[in-house]
Amino acid sequence: MQLLYLLISLLIVICDQSLKYYVVNLFSSPDLINNQVVVIKHIVSLTYVRNYGAAWNILTGQMWLFYLISIFALGACLYYLFNKKYKKIIFNLGLSFVIGGILGNFIDRLHLKYVIDMIQLDFINFNIFNIADSAISIGIFLIMLYLIFYSEQEQKKKGNENAN
Repeated sequence: MQLLYLLISLLIVICDQSLKYYVVNLFSSPDLINNQVVVIKHIVSLTYVRNYGAAWNILTGQMWLFYLISIFALGACLYYLFNKKYKKIIFNLGLSFVIGGILGNFIDRLHLKYVIDMIQLDFINFNIFNIADSAISIGIFLIMLYLIFYSEQEQKKKGNENAN
């Protein structure tokens, strides 16, 4: 079953890297540099940004720290994914999204020394992001759902089984 979750992670990496490749080539055109391409008017557009930091461009230039955090987080996610104690689909799906997101941005950091961001929400003032960032956010949300709703139920169930 873990193979399925690793394939989901791989699909996220492929989508992330493909969109980044597309955007870099799209914005290599001289008439599009420092501009945006509207995808859905007043909702979302593409804008090519190089992010040398983390979220919201914090810790700019601290690439060694991002390497360490990425490796540690990837190791932790893989540990929990392959740990038989955690069998809930929502938890493992969340981990697969986080793994795919970490790898998508890690590839950029290793190869380019920055992360390519391109998705701009036009209906709200929000930072420009990429598919990998979205996958990490969705994955963390799914893991939190598991921890809030399912983890507590499992603990109660185990407690009732031990009492009998």
